[in-house]
Amino acid sequence: MSLLAWVILGLFAGSITSGMVKPTGQGVVMDLALGIVGAVVGGWLFNIFDMMGSGGFSLYSLVLAVVGATLLLSAYHVVTINEH
Repeated sequence: MSLLAWVILGLFAGSITSGMVKPTGQGVVMDLALGIVGAVVGGWLFNIFDMMGSGGFSLYSLVLAVVGATLLLSAYHVVTINEH
């Protein structure tokens, strides 16, 4: 799947994930940006390990994007909580 497709999936993943990770979120722009990066990283990792599901728009690709975004947002929250 192309980078543009992962970015679009990342927008959806960021909006889904922001409510799952922290109900208040970090703000719309930050949540969507981290969702995009998480989806791209998740898709890239699945392609590296030759796992299925990253071939096009599908429910599985959306789940993959949400998993990547959740991991990235969770890591971000852990780092920012430790700074305060």
